[in-house]
Amino acid sequence: MHSAPTVVASELRFPEGPVAMPDGTILVVEIARGTLSRVSPSGEISVVAETGGGPNGAAIGPDGKCYVCNNGGFNWEESRGRLRAQGQAADYRGGRIERVDLDTGEVEVLYTHADDVPLRGPNDIVFDATGGFWFSDLGKTRPRERDRTGVFYARPDGSHIEEVIFPLEGPNGIGLSPEEDILYVAETPTGRLWSYALSGPGELAGGRGDKPDGGQLISGRPGYFLFDSLALDATGNICVATLREGGITVLSPRGDEPGFVPMPDPLTTNICFGGPDLATAYITLSSTGQLVSMPWGEPGLPLNFLNK
Repeated sequence: MHSAPTVVASELRFPEGPVAMPDGTILVVEIARGTLSRVSPSGEISVVAETGGGPNGAAIGPDGKCYVCNNGGFNWEESRGRLRAQGQAADYRGGRIERVDLDTGEVEVLYTHADDVPLRGPNDIVFDATGGFWFSDLGKTRPRERDRTGVFYARPDGSHIEEVIFPLEGPNGIGLSPEEDILYVAETPTGRLWSYALSGPGELAGGRGDKPDGGQLISGRPGYFLFDSLALDATGNICVATLREGGITVLSPRGDEPGFVPMPDPLTTNICFGGPDLATAYITLSSTGQLVSMPWGEPGLPLNFLNK
């Protein structure tokens, strides 16, 4: 049984991409504010960098810098104390991967394309042990159309980027198994979680799956909901932030019964683990602008270049 969440910070402008730092602070992006921000243990919010556009997923790379998926921005609607994204921003110019120096706040644009494929709405990111990173591209939505997008693999020095999986239906949350032999990708509109066997860094193993690209469906929960970002616990369970219902769906690669931890915001978008022994979950409640924390039943999986 999970306890009620504790509010760490409020009045954030659509927070996502939490990263629990070793010093006890939490990095979050504020998508509607266009910033990478830092939340102190007492809840004070300070701006680390102004990225503009729509900073989304974030992760610490092998150089100690923060790598940010920038989706290019949204239009926004605020009513009854809740903030919601409303399609592609009027000043949208494309998506990008950015590198932020946490000491100086300098923002570098690392990638805008993979060969001739433009990045549309990069969303979530995870580093493997070799220093490369996987990221999803959710794409952008317009009144009568939305982008077809996929999943990419890149090197942090700007030397290599490629689209590895295409197409997917709104790929969002992304993560690696403890052995880094499986890549997990959550699709937002379908509420599905896919697993892909890997043969090496940035390489799919192929083989038979539920889809021609080798994707294997992870057994989920019944009902209508949307999936957002994800994190893994140390046992390999996949904890997926869940929209509309509002909470964290816990799925097992072993076929165990799915679980669900409800949250008081229908736009529960991200989860990460921090604190002593990675036993605390930090969760973004985006429409209400809150970062909350709670003890978690299993410790989180350590992240490369952050917890190891």
